[in-house]
Amino acid sequence: MATYTSFDGTKLYYEEEGAGVPVVLLHGLSVDVEANWKAPGIWSALVEAGHRVIGFDARGHGRSDKPHEPSAYEDDAMVRDVGSMFDELSLEVTDLVGYSMGASTALQFAARDDRLRRLVLGGIGGDPNVWGTPDGERSLMGKRWLAGLEAKDPDAIEDPVARGARKVFEARGNDLQAIAALLRSNRKHLSSEMASPAVTVPTLVVCGDRDASPTELAAALPNGEALVLEGDHESVIANPELAQSIVSFLAP
Repeated sequence: MATYTSFDGTKLYYEEEGAGVPVVLLHGLSVDVEANWKAPGIWSALVEAGHRVIGFDARGHGRSDKPHEPSAYEDDAMVRDVGSMFDELSLEVTDLVGYSMGASTALQFAARDDRLRRLVLGGIGGDPNVWGTPDGERSLMGKRWLAGLEAKDPDAIEDPVARGARKVFEARGNDLQAIAALLRSNRKHLSSEMASPAVTVPTLVVCGDRDASPTELAAALPNGEALVLEGDHESVIANPELAQSIVSFLAP
């Protein structure tokens, strides 16, 4: 088990395999390296294509530390965790791939760090000009999830979305207090300033055909391209075409 200590003392678990151009993988909310990248075959596809593949469990997830204070997820903490990883492993000229929460983190990192060669953003899309509105769909959904996570009696949860989220997070073995702290924190997930002209690296934005549209986000980036694959936000991860598309886009 390999760990590194991030900027604020949080210990984060990571794995690496292979040789070649490094590619760092950032997973989505409530999963980890194993569920997001290894189980669907994306990790092995990248190793076989000649990459040095590196993935870490985000704070609050998997085998990494799981702070229960919302402040631990604020002030761009997850973005700074990526920078700490790059520094720890002396990474330069690196590819970065994120999915959902990880894609949000990857996009923010790309706007502030020049060590990237290519960028893949999965599971985020729509018009970035309207991201982050207080009454937006994602914001309201997060509040319903939070209500489910913080309910004292899960059997008394009436909202089907809150009840379903609670069951999913529990089934995945999450620390519910850590996930609740993350959702309650004042952090950027999708906000309008994130689709910055500073993100100049070639970027693939890929979503399932029953998820957000990647077209608007790709168009907002100087070197973005959009790809739609069969699947929804969850199932597209297991679509073999996703692994193939990532490998193809990151080819040397």
